[in-house]
Parts: sequence; C-alpha cells; structure tokens
Amino acid sequence: MMLDTNALSAMAERDPAVLEVLGAAEILMLPYITIAEFHYGLLGSVKPAAGLALLGRLAETIPVLFPDFATVGHYARISDKLKRKGRTIPHNDLWLAALSLQHGLPILSRDKHFDFVNGLQRISW
Repeated sequence: MMLDTNALSAMAERDPAVLEVLGAAEILMLPYITIAEFHYGLLGSVKPAAGLALLGRLAETIPVLFPDFATVGHYARISDKLKRKGRTIPHNDLWLAALSLQHGLPILSRDKHFDFVNGLQRISW
C-alpha cells in the first residue's frame, strides 16, 4: 500500500485507526509526492524538527516510489479519462494515482476523489 499525505499525517499523530491499517499492510511504499507535501506542511508546523526526523526514519525503512517513463503514461491516461468525465483531481494526486496503478498498490487516503480513478483501490480508516 502507498501512503497519501493525510495518511502520513495521521501516522505522525499516532492515530490508532491508521496505525491499525498500517500494521496489517503486507507492503508499504512512500511516494515522493507524499514526502514533498508532508515536508511542505512542516514549514508551517509547530514541531517541524519532529516531523523531519520522522520523514528521515521512514525514508530509510520504507521504499520511496519515484516516477519513470511508464508512470508518465499512466498519468496521461488517468488525466485524460477524468477530464472527459468532468472529474478532475489535484495534480499531485494524479501522480499518486499513476504510481498506484503502475505498481498495483492501493492508496491509504481519506481523499474520496481517488475513487473516480478506474482500477485504483483506496483504503481509508
């Protein structure tokens, strides 16, 4: 499973429900977008050092997913299909959706707009 930023934030806050879902995960991946968005959020945080330390630990233990040429194709197809349906989603979430489909991984997220992407499995808590 891949972590969306809201899942990473809930993990950082030790939300018992998200920790339970994470504990049952067979595979855990950390998309580069999630790292970037979380890091951005830390700039306005009252505890940025703790958040950066968490990111560092996670990046050392959980594989980080980066896009490649295949990801670009998934991104384009998802974006086109959603545009034709009149159901756009944020660009960063398009990249997460593309990585999810490319690697066959569900996304742990509370963002319901992922449900608009055919073939993508979203797990909530």
